[in-house]
Amino acid sequence: MPVLLLTRPEEASLRFLAELSDLAGLPAFRPVLSPLLEIAVTGPLPDMSDAPLPVFTSAQGVSAFTALGGRAGGPCYAVGDATARAAGNAGFAPRSAGGDAAALVARILADRPDRPLLHLHGTHVRGDVAGALSAAGLPARAAAIYDQRERAPAAEARAALDGSVPVVAPLFSPRTAAALARAAPFRAPVLVAAMSPAVAEAVRPAQPDAVTICKEPTGPCLRAKVHDLLLRAAALEGGRGAQ
Repeated sequence: MPVLLLTRPEEASLRFLAELSDLAGLPAFRPVLSPLLEIAVTGPLPDMSDAPLPVFTSAQGVSAFTALGGRAGGPCYAVGDATARAAGNAGFAPRSAGGDAAALVARILADRPDRPLLHLHGTHVRGDVAGALSAAGLPARAAAIYDQRERAPAAEARAALDGSVPVVAPLFSPRTAAALARAAPFRAPVLVAAMSPAVAEAVRPAQPDAVTICKEPTGPCLRAKVHDLLLRAAALEGGRGAQ
């Protein structure tokens, strides 16, 4: 049966797997968890004396904030629903932009909150959320409070990529996609579901057998793409078995 390669941190991968399993018509597949980025809380927590409104672009940012002693509670902004869910679980009242960084900036500019904004992010970040908000006249600053350190594929993932069974890989970020590309070449057929064009571009050096890109950067869209690729992978495996 096809392999589903899950490259996010374990908690996020298991959540994605559970949500995927709710979709009808899934073929049988074998999940393999192999986080390609290791999250390390680095800090320090920035000065919060001006009671800034937190802005999160990842669930890891929420976790790092609370791990550093940041006090959750009250409103915050979240880039998408998964980040909003993490913020809600931490005790915030999140306002989700339901998309990417551009959607987040647009949502904040539409609200024009009357408090300063603080973007809490990782060492590696795409785009300048605080810069865009500042340019639009809102007081905003940013702080890197965690690092995303690259990891090699786990042994089970390496065996799958070097095997003959098709591997479906949902990829959420350009850094994860680039980490997977650096693990190439692959012997197995690899079918990628990319959250965005930037993610698809980052994985292309690996020359995957297929890349499908979400029209909007959301979890439901990526799950639908994975559903379709698993069906395609099952048909591909069945066709090879019949030869």
